[in-house]
Amino acid sequence: MRALECYNITGIRLRNFPEFIVAFAMVKKACANANYKLGLLEVKKKEAICRACDELIDPRLDAHSKGVEMRENFLVDMIQGGAGTSTNMNANEVIANRALELLGHEKGQYEFCSPNDDVNKGQSTNDSYPTSAKLACILMHSELLNAIKLLSKSFFKKAEEFADVVKMGRTQLQDAVPMTLGQEFHAYGNSVASDIDALSNAVNRFCTSNLGGTAIGTGIAADPHFSQVAVQELRSVTGHPMILADDLIEASSSVGDMIYFSGMLRRIAAKVSKICNDLRLLSSGPRCGLSEINLPAKAPGSSIMPGKVNPVIPEVMNMCAFEAIGNDVTVAFGAEAGQLELNVMEPVIIYKLFSSLRVLSRGINTLREHCIEGITANKEHCKEMVHKSIGVVTALLPHIGYKKCTEAADRATRDKRPVADIIVELGFLKREEVDNLLQPESMCGPTAKKARFEK
Repeated sequence: MRALECYNITGIRLRNFPEFIVAFAMVKKACANANYKLGLLEVKKKEAICRACDELIDPRLDAHSKGVEMRENFLVDMIQGGAGTSTNMNANEVIANRALELLGHEKGQYEFCSPNDDVNKGQSTNDSYPTSAKLACILMHSELLNAIKLLSKSFFKKAEEFADVVKMGRTQLQDAVPMTLGQEFHAYGNSVASDIDALSNAVNRFCTSNLGGTAIGTGIAADPHFSQVAVQELRSVTGHPMILADDLIEASSSVGDMIYFSGMLRRIAAKVSKICNDLRLLSSGPRCGLSEINLPAKAPGSSIMPGKVNPVIPEVMNMCAFEAIGNDVTVAFGAEAGQLELNVMEPVIIYKLFSSLRVLSRGINTLREHCIEGITANKEHCKEMVHKSIGVVTALLPHIGYKKCTEAADRATRDKRPVADIIVELGFLKREEVDNLLQPESMCGPTAKKARFEK
């Protein structure tokens, strides 16, 4: 109640992230089982607490939809003072009150099942809160992982479709050398796919818990064996390879794993955003830009310019990426602001991690479904630009040298004529030699000749 009065900050409540509620219920269930095994919690209370937790984990288990109702009672704002104590107590109170109902008592009769003395037994906010947050990231990351996998496959499919579309490659927005559109999209696929293992490795760091360290990692007010037993139970409840941190004091004060994971999300965001920048350039026009590809038309582009269609899907993905990158900055500041044995900024760090996971997952799925899968190529236009380009002269370097190539390129640019004609006029090569050496397909490198693209 104090949290509701004091922390009306973002309007984003705990219930907006159901994975966080599930994670908290898993932690509380594991702790109840551990306390029972250590002889610290009687069987009826343990069973009632675990049943309440199960209903939160999967509301379908309860015919009366108590789990759905309980989730709605996670009302605390994601950003809060107190290092997450309000969140931990919100979970303790919801679980305790449902346990009381299961025991045949009224809500609030805490002498029969207490949020603090029973549900929170052997714990502090400073161990249960970060453990639950890490577990929630594990639960949430699978959606992003799947989105990345599907996006990379979509790029590889387009790479195969565009394998014979020759175009100009560009560096610093200037004509460079020929390549195929298939090569370009294959590179996008590999860029995205390279984050699959990296994301999995980053989230694996969250399998380390400080559960049982209580206030600062010394384990005060908890059974000496509680940490080991609780983490064993957590491993059983979650199905994830949870382990106890080697140094509980360090694990209670450090958010290093969260920094690392946030950096991984920033990397994904930056790379996908760069690809979206490319798509917007490649589709620019349609008559006065590069216009090498066509993006699916998704919305009228203007309220005043008839017929205008904008690259709205890459644009929205850019904005999703910007949010994730900004969130990472907040995580960094939050991590730096930790003091002594506790980082009180964990609420904003956790909120930003969850937000990045969600916005990137949804953004990437939107990009794939509404843009990538419907891209088409302007094959003849791409070919025409290659033939008009000065950049093809690079293929002649081994045959006439840099100085002559430069002379021909400068003259072709000045006279606005094909570089092949200038080479012949200057007597550097015969027409047959130039035509043979400047075949666009032969200038795209060995990867352009591969018949099979990775899927």
